[in-house]
Amino acid sequence: MSSPKSRLDYLDATRAFALLLGIVFHAGLSFLPFFIGWAVQDISTSPWVGVFGTISHSFRMELFFLLAGFFSHMTLGRKGLTDFLSSRAIRIAIPFVVGWFILRPLIVSGWIMGGASMRGEFEFWPSILSGIAELRQMPEGPLVGTHLWFLYYLILITACVLVGRSLVRLLTRIFENLPAQIDRMVTWLGTSRWTLPLAITPIAITLGFMNNWGMDTPDKSLIPHVPVLLIYGGFFALGWLLHRQPEALNTFSRITPERVIALILSIACVVMLLGIQGDPGHPKNHVAQRIYNVGYAVMMWTLVWLTIGLFRRYFTRPSATVRYIADSSYWMYLIHLPIVVWLQVIVAEWDIPWSVKLAGISLTTIAIALLTYDLFVRPTWLGNLLNGRRRDRVIFGNALID
Repeated sequence: MSSPKSRLDYLDATRAFALLLGIVFHAGLSFLPFFIGWAVQDISTSPWVGVFGTISHSFRMELFFLLAGFFSHMTLGRKGLTDFLSSRAIRIAIPFVVGWFILRPLIVSGWIMGGASMRGEFEFWPSILSGIAELRQMPEGPLVGTHLWFLYYLILITACVLVGRSLVRLLTRIFENLPAQIDRMVTWLGTSRWTLPLAITPIAITLGFMNNWGMDTPDKSLIPHVPVLLIYGGFFALGWLLHRQPEALNTFSRITPERVIALILSIACVVMLLGIQGDPGHPKNHVAQRIYNVGYAVMMWTLVWLTIGLFRRYFTRPSATVRYIADSSYWMYLIHLPIVVWLQVIVAEWDIPWSVKLAGISLTTIAIALLTYDLFVRPTWLGNLLNGRRRDRVIFGNALID
């Protein structure tokens, strides 16, 4: 049931990658060639940003939830149910609630700045003060409207899995071999030639119930978005089961020519249909969406496993640098959105290529988040809350990373 330290190192690195990819994803939204209601639209845009956004959005949170399930089962096994629930409350529920009250005004100020910028009336401090004024009143939709929705869904899914765990324990009194049969089913799924069609069929069907093509972002309401809950919950549950037999993770994450070919073909399919996605009146829109859903499901499934496989291949050796980035990635993702939006607004009218701006926004955001993590989080009570314990500073301390 336990896994080697190297396994945990590469999975920590994979989880950090999923979170950092989210920073780049959000940094790119102002460079789309069409307006999506984001805080601002840059004067320099590119359709390639849309392609990147579609691909990255198809798997990064699925990857995160799979690993969350894996590590949750590990924590439960090590700490027991009471301490597990306590750790989930401290590391997930508290950041969700407190983070919303602190970050939402800053995000609102970014939208105010963006709107003023697109009207040619950009003013920094009035926008900041308007956002802070949000602290004085409770908006109509409390705890929604930010990127922290993933914490809410993590809470919901964890609760559902714990209920399912209790149900399995009750059924085990009647069907003694039920846990072993579930484990055998997971092992079979990782080795069968039917894995891909069996995996993508429920995903493609569920995608058909989304409000948009691809994965919806459920940040508008505390009422669970059932299709999103099912897909993320499915990946979480699979990660949970994989920790029961970690060797199966190697089977699932094999890098094979067939999977690479499936990924390339699915990406080509999805990208070719993006034009129809933006044309609801197209006579083949509904047929195209069904094909898109299948391609999207293949892309999602293969990217999740190939990403884990790549990290298993290249990040097996323990590294203090990788561990530091992994430790800081949760904090970086929590605070990144206001920084990203402010930077997007600042550079929106600069006459330089979008690629330079995107790289600059992403790297600057990560740098600011890293510095604040090292200075204010890592050695403080915040580090204990987010990482489970306090650690010595690295950037502003005497410790060195290799």
